[in-house]
Amino acid sequence: MGKGLLDGLKVKPDPGPDLREVMNIRQASQYLGIAPDTLYKYLAEGRLPAFKLGNRWRLKKTTLDRWMELQSEPSAGNGRQGAAASRRRVG
Repeated sequence: MGKGLLDGLKVKPDPGPDLREVMNIRQASQYLGIAPDTLYKYLAEGRLPAFKLGNRWRLKKTTLDRWMELQSEPSAGNGRQGAAASRRRVG
């Protein structure tokens, strides 16, 4: 079959609305794989890096990526392992 019009063109894939640098609550919750209500809870508790633009929360993708890297390190001390260990010591 003959060559198509787009053959040989290098087209960058569309990153889509969920991969914007600055995300709203809906986009960030989809990116993190959590419910928007959970994200609001984490923001209220100060567990996630975010900022408000007017009265709306905004989250930077690069900042979230960095935060997730830090959280996944063994020395991050996110409290879960420590709480489990303390329960074992008490019991």
